[in-house]
Amino acid sequence: MTKALQDKRIAVLMTDGVEQVEYTGPREFLEQQGAKVTLISPKAKGEQVQGFNHADPADKFTVELTVSDARPGDFDALVLPGGVSNPDALRLEPDAIKFIRDFGREDKLIAAICHGPWTLIDAELVKGKQITSWPSLQRDLQNAGAEWRDEQVVVDGKLITSRKPDDIPAFNQAIQQALAA
Repeated sequence: MTKALQDKRIAVLMTDGVEQVEYTGPREFLEQQGAKVTLISPKAKGEQVQGFNHADPADKFTVELTVSDARPGDFDALVLPGGVSNPDALRLEPDAIKFIRDFGREDKLIAAICHGPWTLIDAELVKGKQITSWPSLQRDLQNAGAEWRDEQVVVDGKLITSRKPDDIPAFNQAIQQALAA
């Protein structure tokens, strides 16, 4: 039996401070659907990314590809998990922002949850887009030209956003539907 996302390649871009469930939840779901998921980071391949459960350190995850070596053309979608310090740190990494911006310019699927949409501001991908996020990002996203909505999942073209860990099931379904189309 063929799985819904067989042969789909998904990049997950993150670094220390990632909200663990916003990485593990979508990754497990996508892999169960047959997708190949790659953890990409500004850290070197083989280094560890520290996950968090809110403010508490949780598991560590091994970097599978350094962002400076990653190419959007090698992937069908990009997932941007949240956690406060993860996207905050990514915003200061030119290679990470370029990778996100190039994904948008190539009109590829980008899915960001919680604080993950913060990086989309620096990548200049939110102007004129309908978007959701963790509530504290509302003003930042609006100031960057986005139309912010308080909904479980918002889909605007190739951009999928969700607010928080409780939204992961709807977030996962939206990613699956977009990739299976």
